[in-house]
Amino acid sequence: MAGASPILLLSFLLVSMAVADQCHDDDHAALVAIDIAMGSPYHFASWTPDSACCDWDDVDCDADTGRVVGLRVYQDSNMSGAIPDAIGNLTFLETLTLHHLPAISGVIPDSLATLSNLSELTISYTGVSGPVPSFLSALTALTLLDLSYNSLTGAIPPSLANLISLSSINLRRNSLSGTIPSLLLSKSPDGAYLQLSHNNLSGAIPTEFAAVNFSYVDLSRNALSGDATSLFGAEKVIQHLDVSRNALNFDLSGVEFPEQLTYADLSHNAIRGSIPAQVATLAGLQQFNVSFNRLCGAVPTGGNMSRFDRYSYLHNKCLCGTPLTACRQRPVGYLH
Repeated sequence: MAGASPILLLSFLLVSMAVADQCHDDDHAALVAIDIAMGSPYHFASWTPDSACCDWDDVDCDADTGRVVGLRVYQDSNMSGAIPDAIGNLTFLETLTLHHLPAISGVIPDSLATLSNLSELTISYTGVSGPVPSFLSALTALTLLDLSYNSLTGAIPPSLANLISLSSINLRRNSLSGTIPSLLLSKSPDGAYLQLSHNNLSGAIPTEFAAVNFSYVDLSRNALSGDATSLFGAEKVIQHLDVSRNALNFDLSGVEFPEQLTYADLSHNAIRGSIPAQVATLAGLQQFNVSFNRLCGAVPTGGNMSRFDRYSYLHNKCLCGTPLTACRQRPVGYLH
């Protein structure tokens, strides 16, 4: 607006501020419907007719358009009922967070399938039940999906693998069953997060995970079996790896650990072989636990190994050496 008069500049500024201070009639109607559906809880006390809905608590509006782009409802043990269908009428919504609302129940409504601009969906620490909806695969802008600490049942929809922007999935602490979809997060950018712990998942860890550059993986406390070596590799960027308390059975001897690893819990499985000497070279490794497996041989020495006490190695078939009991010396002339 070069050369514009001060009056024109002031008018432009006032119009911009007016847009930012109000929200679209459709969004206002949707928010009022949400309030009514939930029994007008005290949590929404700021949602009054004498104020613009962009000024209401828990509501975020785009500064340029005035459209509601965020709805974030946190920590209210008194808020009850089902997730309102009217949320689906906030068609410009980019972030939806319903967190620590333990009295919210019912299923995740199909109406959320209309939220084509949604980038982050969090429904966590609630009483929501039913399946992980297959319609989530229609939310093509989704980058983060957090449905943790609920009462969800059934299988993880394989169609979630179609979401090319999705880089973080958290489904921990539910009652999910079945296998892990083989192509889950296979199209994600580097640094993917996958949290599926504390469920009833079974079967093998997909071999296709070898091609996914995870930063964080927690598959603990399930009933997974077979091989987990697809998660390993010196070139991987993974920093946190927890596959503890499953039924995994593979030879650890030839496995290369990711160089950037800081946390590794492989405990309470049926892993065999020996601990690779390379583990001692992982300078950033702060937590290492291979207890309750079937490992044998000498515990590696040097490097970072002094950080880990005997509890990292207990209840294995025949591990020995510091910090466990000394390895037996074979007598002179010993033959296999």
